[in-house]
Amino acid sequence: MTIEKSDSMNYIEEYRDSKITRAILQEIFRHNKFINTNYMEICGGHTVAIFKHGLRDTLPANIKLLSGPGCPVCVTDISFIDEAIELAKKKNVIIATFGDMLRVPGSYSSLMKEKSTGADIRICYSAMDSLKIAENNPDKEVVFIGVGFETTAPAIGVTIKTAKQKRLQNFSVLSSHKTMPNAIRALLDADEVAINGFICPGHVSAITGTTMYDFVAKEYNIPCVISGFEPSDILETILMLMKQTNTGEAKVENQYTRGVKKEGNLKALEILNDVFVPIDIKWRGIGLIPSSGLGISRRYSEFDTRKKIKIDLPLPKEISGCICGEIMRGVKTPKDCTLFAKVCNPENPQGACMVSAEGSCGTYYRYMPDMKK
Repeated sequence: MTIEKSDSMNYIEEYRDSKITRAILQEIFRHNKFINTNYMEICGGHTVAIFKHGLRDTLPANIKLLSGPGCPVCVTDISFIDEAIELAKKKNVIIATFGDMLRVPGSYSSLMKEKSTGADIRICYSAMDSLKIAENNPDKEVVFIGVGFETTAPAIGVTIKTAKQKRLQNFSVLSSHKTMPNAIRALLDADEVAINGFICPGHVSAITGTTMYDFVAKEYNIPCVISGFEPSDILETILMLMKQTNTGEAKVENQYTRGVKKEGNLKALEILNDVFVPIDIKWRGIGLIPSSGLGISRRYSEFDTRKKIKIDLPLPKEISGCICGEIMRGVKTPKDCTLFAKVCNPENPQGACMVSAEGSCGTYYRYMPDMKK
């Protein structure tokens, strides 16, 4: 039996239809060959959806889902947070940031703590909001904290291009944008955990297209399926991976056809290639990954904070006992952490994985109440 989706499946409710999800689950059990199998999702949105809808509990016991480094806040290195904190301490600097960065702990402080002691830190709902702040405060340098994957970076790129058009001289971006392919390569080369297939990110792939995962199938012989975010999306993705696993195939498939095209978003890619250049960058818990970051290109260097402001950093200090790195590499889960729910919780996060709404620890805390005991 093959699950055929109706032509009318254009709305969220239909992707949560229990009849459809049960039919896909029946197919999963039918194709289950009783081999222990690890599939890794590399998107925080998928991690949340999997827990929110209780999908782990519905799968055969031998199918294990691992949470990878798919949360942009979580993978932001502690030294970058330290940079943002040092900038916040400067008299003539306004920090503009998305709200989820405020509570991420640095070595000795956080942006939230600095804000509470008087630093001028403002929450933005859009990167473009930071340009309004710059226009309204011509005597201050407005620094936007640029964090995210290929999904977020184009919007930051548009903001930088707009700043150039407006000739804003008091605006810059502290960039810690990251790209996914070389992080996947680093995970596979480390070989810390067996990965039998990847549940590939839908939002990132909507920008990049499908071909960026080709090397995973060709070089590592590991199946990849790009997935949507509703229950039937994720279950169908797992079924597609299982079929590849059972036949020994390794290819890139696109389950999320309503959101992802093979060529991606050409306009967004044009902006990325214009404003940014690949750089080596540190990932929290993983280390330095070559060409996995996005630095601001020479053409827009006047908006690169690091080229405008000297930043003296303290020696980085990791949080004792925090295993965020191992969790994001799929080696351990939050239940293996001695800090989880005891010392570390959303009100007192010790690591970035507890701060973000898409972090594994925060997700476990919200959707697995028994672990709080």
